Amino acid sequence: MNQINWPFSDTIAGYITVADTQLGTFTIKTPGGTEFSGKVTSATFGEFVHNLGGHYKDAMDSLDTLMVPGTYMFAYGVFYPEDGDNKFEAKHLVFPGKAPQDFCFEKPNWWIEQASEIANFQLDAQFEGGPIDFSKYRTNLFLNGDKLPSGIQETDTISRTVYGFASAYLLTGDDRFLEAAEKGTKYLQEKIAKRDKEGVVYWLHALEITPDGNKEHLGSLFGDDYGALPAYEQIYALAGPIQTYRITGDPSILSDAEKTIELFNQYYFDSSELGGYYSHITTNTFDPKDESLGHNQARKNWNSVGDHAPAYLINLYLATGREEFADFLEYTFDTIENRFPATDGSPFVQEKFFDDWTADKTWGWQQDRAVAGHDLKIAWNLMRMNSLRPKDKYVDLATKLADTMPEVGMDKQRGGWYDVAERHLGEGETFHRLAFHDRKAWWQQEQGILAYLILNGCLEKDEYRKLAQESAAFYNAWFLDTDTGGVYFNVLANGLPYLLGNERNKGSHSMGAYHSIELCYLAAVYTNLLITKQPMDFHFKPKIGGLKDDILRVAPDLLPPGSIKIESVTIDGEDYTDFDAEALTVKLPSSSGMSHQKMLERRRAGGLRMEHIQTDLKVKVRIAPVTPAI
Repeated sequence: MNQINWPFSDTIAGYITVADTQLGTFTIKTPGGTEFSGKVTSATFGEFVHNLGGHYKDAMDSLDTLMVPGTYMFAYGVFYPEDGDNKFEAKHLVFPGKAPQDFCFEKPNWWIEQASEIANFQLDAQFEGGPIDFSKYRTNLFLNGDKLPSGIQETDTISRTVYGFASAYLLTGDDRFLEAAEKGTKYLQEKIAKRDKEGVVYWLHALEITPDGNKEHLGSLFGDDYGALPAYEQIYALAGPIQTYRITGDPSILSDAEKTIELFNQYYFDSSELGGYYSHITTNTFDPKDESLGHNQARKNWNSVGDHAPAYLINLYLATGREEFADFLEYTFDTIENRFPATDGSPFVQEKFFDDWTADKTWGWQQDRAVAGHDLKIAWNLMRMNSLRPKDKYVDLATKLADTMPEVGMDKQRGGWYDVAERHLGEGETFHRLAFHDRKAWWQQEQGILAYLILNGCLEKDEYRKLAQESAAFYNAWFLDTDTGGVYFNVLANGLPYLLGNERNKGSHSMGAYHSIELCYLAAVYTNLLITKQPMDFHFKPKIGGLKDDILRVAPDLLPPGSIKIESVTIDGEDYTDFDAEALTVKLPSSSGMSHQKMLERRRAGGLRMEHIQTDLKVKVRIAPVTPAI
């Protein structure tokens, strides 16, 4: 029988049950229920979690108040297998709050400040202190934000980074972020969008910037999708523009979204009784069943069905209120609820399918494996959809996944969420085997945090808040690069950053500013408006005459009906009262005759030329919980 007989290091996360600061001893109980006893030595250092843009804050002088029962902390240290026991000596303590039940990320501005820092990191990295010019954008960024030699501009990462800029503007009102979002959207529309098929818009995989000019790549260069038009790339091409549309109401963005949805309906949609959306089409005939697609021929998957909602469709509905978008959302979630739950005894959903919805357990790297983040993402988005069109089956599946995932996808000793695992246990196994490694990706932590935040906010179950806190504590303790900026792609199981290969980078095919700032935006919304009951300000800059009936829709997300209201509105810094607090809409000053009061006064006083006439309005909306903080 193998027995560990050498020192090894690891991290323990959990709640202090017993501590004696005079002796330097403590006992900690992990989220999984295991208790470890440890010791603080003369070489131990401790700190408080600090945000991007913040500074190291030493915690060692506060141990008397911190090392008390109920405090959640991380202890990284060394195990010494001696005297029949693994003696643990802590080397590094990390506290996410300054008292039991105190978590820094539940403060009203935590996530807002983090979004601003990430957006600023992207501005500095992509435009290097110069004007915002997306011809200089590059997909691949090194750890410190420097650009790698490749001239590739992948559509998805441009769009996802634009999403980040737009979301940061919604939270902060910083005009630099909106300038970047609008210029990025225009770049996508003018350089990336293709309009040579009647009635539809489709999007290049990438532009390649070379010394000899720009080279267009329509088919994907990414290995899993090589040469095809994957649905998820067309889906995420809309992420940034639609989040920008929520701010500006630019009708050209809405038009492109409508025509991209027409692309999905004409070419990706299975119009037979089977339904759903195909995962890939060819670049020449737009055929999802062509043999040249190889292992992607006539396939359906999580991305082609489920990613519409979080990437753009929920935000498109929020911006327009149009019922056809709500219908599309409902169809998407009904399909997920009907097709994705496991029928083979696995605790994980099935993610890949053949044409007839038979499970595909042989595709590429996935085989019969699960991505824990997708199960969490389904739970999160089902709860969003339930606020729009409530159905018991949405809540049933969301809670089933939420209650199951901690047992099979969560690291219950160290905290955080694992990556890819085998969907089934092997003979004699009690743990689902991790397919490739035990590292943890930044985007999967996002799904866990948002899933349990919205579940707690909607259902008010203490266990969900606890899981949200534990997930957010791990993310904020280990994923924030507080030295260089931005967030790490992956960390090791113990929380230390993994900095090899593609995972060393801050920009890649997989990573822009989408998941990190989406997390900030929605974590702020769910925490403040649903859980801690704090008001929030949101910023818009609609183009005069751009929105139908001059109605600006300001709901921050799909939240339970009646849970929030508009408390106040200002336009160009002046109080404004023409809004519907419960409907979460603002009736903008009429575009007819440029009748915005301030503009009329300026025109009467100075006879402004047309180029000086204001074409947009700066709107700040305070949204408050209907039930205030106690």
